[in-house]
Amino acid sequence: MRTLNYGHLRYFWAVAHDANLTRAAARLGVSQSVLSVQIRALEARLGHALFDRRGRQLHLTEAGRIALDHADAIFASGDELVDALLERGSVRQMLRVGARATLSRNFQIGFLRPVLAMADVGVVLRSGSTAELLVALAALNLDVVLTNEPPPVDTPVQYIAHQIDAQPVSLVGAPALIEGEHEIGKLLGSRPVILPAVGSTLRTGFDALVSRLGIRLRIAAEVDDMAMMRLMAREATALAVLPPIVVADELASGALIEADRLPGITEVFYAITVKRRFPKEIVQRLFRDTS
Repeated sequence: MRTLNYGHLRYFWAVAHDANLTRAAARLGVSQSVLSVQIRALEARLGHALFDRRGRQLHLTEAGRIALDHADAIFASGDELVDALLERGSVRQMLRVGARATLSRNFQIGFLRPVLAMADVGVVLRSGSTAELLVALAALNLDVVLTNEPPPVDTPVQYIAHQIDAQPVSLVGAPALIEGEHEIGKLLGSRPVILPAVGSTLRTGFDALVSRLGIRLRIAAEVDDMAMMRLMAREATALAVLPPIVVADELASGALIEADRLPGITEVFYAITVKRRFPKEIVQRLFRDTS
């Protein structure tokens, strides 16, 4: 029978959350040497190094991150025992998600909806640039990153890009701006437009379309945030180049209407993970539920 010394596990749990051996030892009231011995004993029992020791700094290995997830659940179960008797609370698994700051909120909610309905799962959602989120993903501080940019290929990290959706892109605007005219060329040539920022894949495709059509644009704004584009489109002063999912509520209410789809242009949404020796079950559940 395989047994685990939960005293060793609790010492590891304390150090992992403090990320500092000295602080953890002081908080636990033991010496650093005793703490080190306990953690080495746990590593020997599990057969994996739990920390990557870089000078005085401790960084969780992948095995350490898995051990910490289980330790969180184990020690939360002790709290649950008390809570159960007091009729409150329950243990929840945590899914750590990073989302590009400018990504459509409607897409994010659509992706996370199956998880939000799971009573045993909680979500930690962090926003930032794709680059910084991928760094956190590689360090196993995130479980999945949502973005509309493919991951880099010239990197030692083996990113896995799951294409979750490919949305068409349309010209949308207030009904008064469209006034029964749905021909793309005429609208783009006669109305001010709100465009994605230069350098984005969506903008690159749009610029190629405008070049083919030979249109001279009146650019009202160039924005790298879809949520801001949505708000600006609602001001009814300019048309916007957006995937309809971004303004789904406005289209449903009639505040905005879709003039027409832009031919050959799509916005691709990715959920990026990394290859892990110990795959996280909740992430696998999420991809099963969204496939």
